[in-house]
Amino acid sequence: MRKVKLQMQMTINGYVGGVNGENNWMTWEPDAEFISFLSSLIDTSGTLLLGRKTAEGIIGYWEKEAVQNPAHPFAQKITDIPKVVFTKTLNKPAWNNTTLAKGDIAEEIADLKKKNGKDILVFGGAGFVSSLIKEGLIDEYHLIINPTAMSEGMTIFGDLDKIQRFTPIQSRLYPGGKTVLSFMQKND
Repeated sequence: MRKVKLQMQMTINGYVGGVNGENNWMTWEPDAEFISFLSSLIDTSGTLLLGRKTAEGIIGYWEKEAVQNPAHPFAQKITDIPKVVFTKTLNKPAWNNTTLAKGDIAEEIADLKKKNGKDILVFGGAGFVSSLIKEGLIDEYHLIINPTAMSEGMTIFGDLDKIQRFTPIQSRLYPGGKTVLSFMQKND
């Protein structure tokens, strides 16, 4: 069965976006090791999951980046990977290689996990990821900690109604300043 893996950027105090979703708090001093880590997450995944708001913000960006900067280490990968956008408002996808999921989130994820192929990678956004976390639908967490903090913003763990436990996989500081904390969800 395929695993659902979350890749999420956050501040050291747990914010994944500004109050209005701003991402100006993210640091981007890429190094070869960090780029390799991100590429490996994409390479081991056969499906990309996104909430509608995040899809509207990043799919077009990566499609344009793949054309304008073909040497980018993962722009074409993100463009080529099949994407599933969870939405209650869209009736047809506005992007290439994209399908919409409009049903119950747990049922949709269970169906995706049963399909053959590589793992499933979640890119966000905050509300969508919060729903997945609350329902215990993420198998692996890859939290990318930026060396920044802010006083308020969006979080992904605020909707928990019970304690969830995790098994550490790894922690790694990359030369560009980001730290990746990776965990597996414990199923008690």
